[in-house]
Amino acid sequence: MDPDSIADVSRVPHGGSDDASRVDFSANTNPVRPEGVAAVYEAALADATRYADDFAAFRAAAAAYVDCDPGAVIPTAGGLAALRLAFGVTVAPGDRVLVPEPGFGEYAREIRLQGGEPVGVAHDELLDCDPAECDAAVVCTPNNPTGELADRDALRRFLSECRASDVPLVADEAFLDFTDAPSLAGEAGAIVARSLTKMFGLPGIRAGFAVATGDLGERLRTARPAWALSTPASAVGAHCLRQAEFVERTRERVASERERMRGALADSFDVAPSDAPFLLLDVGEESVDAVLERARAGGVVVRDARTFARLDSHVRVAVRRPHENDLLLDALLER
Repeated sequence: MDPDSIADVSRVPHGGSDDASRVDFSANTNPVRPEGVAAVYEAALADATRYADDFAAFRAAAAAYVDCDPGAVIPTAGGLAALRLAFGVTVAPGDRVLVPEPGFGEYAREIRLQGGEPVGVAHDELLDCDPAECDAAVVCTPNNPTGELADRDALRRFLSECRASDVPLVADEAFLDFTDAPSLAGEAGAIVARSLTKMFGLPGIRAGFAVATGDLGERLRTARPAWALSTPASAVGAHCLRQAEFVERTRERVASERERMRGALADSFDVAPSDAPFLLLDVGEESVDAVLERARAGGVVVRDARTFARLDSHVRVAVRRPHENDLLLDALLER
């Protein structure tokens, strides 16, 4: 991190609501969790009286989950910690880094904290850029907040071009497990950041991981903080990553509900295509504030997407369980 850059960097707004009287559609976390999480957490407390730094079971489960070698897995306290570590070993003061816009606001913030310059590119044009003109690049697939999965061939071609130019590619796959698309984990020249927050609905556990090979992998292992996970987080994370049936059921539910919601909302909003557990809505002539207030009056909270670059008339809504999604539709389509 560059000490001289910190004063010029601000915090980034995020979704998430602590209003227990309303259903939260502003954060894209699964409202359902795998069975057995509480028991695994409680059992792990007995081992929490000593330092742990190997996390062999977690790394093995993560490697099996994304189909890579366990030695390439670096446990982190959530996906954002994986991103910070990735930028910390790839971005130097003055470096220019391609980032998607609209995109997750933490990319630009973390790059600036390293003294780098985020270079915003339209999210659907980033893979057509020449990586030789920058020092690093970021791709998010599916992209947040737009929701679309990166074209597989275009992504592979871009990674190949990054390798040829010796430009590291940071791939944020926080929502990839809601699809059946393969991960870039283990690919030379890429650092993959993964989160357990979204699929498994446990943001407070703070478990995630990075994956990289070769020199990038060595840099991550050298720079990673000691004791990067708590013992309970490691145990719960390993347990969740082994729940293949839970993941498949969640994918099916999200895909079905997302399409149902999209069809209903399309009569009133311009709804972006999505492969993720959320939908981006352009409210058109109506004000975003009016939509936010109507949602709250209907018992739900949605994300004000004006905080994302290049968006000025949008809200983002999560895909939750059917009865909750009905509540959202009733609130937003009330006239």
